Amino acid sequence: MTKRVLFILFFALTAFSCVKQIHSEKAVTTLEPFISYAPAGLPSELFPPANPPTKAEVALGRRLFYDPQLSSDNTISCASCHNPALFFTDGLPVAKGINGQLATRNSPSLVNAVFNSSQFLDGRAANLEAQAGDPIANPKEMNLPHEECVAKLNSIPSYREEFKKVFGSDAITMGRISNAIANFERMIVSGNSPFDQYQYGENKKALPPAAIRGLEVFTNKDKGNCATCHTVGEKSALFTDGKFHNLGAGMDTSGDLKDLGRFNQTKNENDRGAFRTPSLRHVAKTAPYMHDGSLKTLKEVIDFYIGGGSSNPQLDKEIKPLILSAQEREDLIAFLESLTGEIPTNVDAPKVSP
Repeated sequence: MTKRVLFILFFALTAFSCVKQIHSEKAVTTLEPFISYAPAGLPSELFPPANPPTKAEVALGRRLFYDPQLSSDNTISCASCHNPALFFTDGLPVAKGINGQLATRNSPSLVNAVFNSSQFLDGRAANLEAQAGDPIANPKEMNLPHEECVAKLNSIPSYREEFKKVFGSDAITMGRISNAIANFERMIVSGNSPFDQYQYGENKKALPPAAIRGLEVFTNKDKGNCATCHTVGEKSALFTDGKFHNLGAGMDTSGDLKDLGRFNQTKNENDRGAFRTPSLRHVAKTAPYMHDGSLKTLKEVIDFYIGGGSSNPQLDKEIKPLILSAQEREDLIAFLESLTGEIPTNVDAPKVSP
């Protein structure tokens, strides 16, 4: 696999003294830094300067991510809604938490979440650190208040030993838990898809003719107009603008929005029913679609857009009826299927259960 060196994390090694490291929420930076690589088609920045990871911290985050002990009854882990076998989704219309409780929104994939400008479909978390702790305390998800989570992990000797190795002391805090999980989640990247090989690797045989035609439909403003929100750059493609849009999805039988989305965070009328644009990478593997999981197939999604979404006062100005032939619709699906890339081999559940 063609790879580019992402980020060698030596710039922070002299920034903190050993004394400060012991009391910090940051990993001990004298440990071996984590070196990663970018698959073709992805940007080259993963790690924020405020939270540069070490190998030991990523391993700790991986353990925490798959550990059901982070839920109140030891049945739900982060991986319950973000299953690596399902490209880190759960395959359900809406997330299912503790005691079978149903949430109101579809579980977004964590693949390439490192590149999101904000986290959650409504953008309520600024970064992965802020996102990591939310489901743990959420009563409908893992239902473990943060203070109870910290006390629970502090009672497990192997966790205290691992936190001491990573952070310099065996004190377990929610900040350290969130930092470790976030830096593990930054490892969950996917690129080098057939599209990437065609677009950025100069392998013009990587895409079949149907997918090449579908790429034209995707980028043509007079056809699919998809790239307006699902952006494709000159050197990389995230397939999202990171912004919030009202598509008219999730209306009730009276024509009202069932979920106000971004508005709940901003109280801005223009944000009613708006949700963050998801990346389309690996989209063929992450059904169902939309924030409420109401569309089961890519064909249904394309039909939804061809119909111009559902009319409402905040409908995004870019949403309008499309005219696509049957062949163009099939080609567009062929292109979307070409966005399935490779997942790293070291982001599945640890071989030895904690």
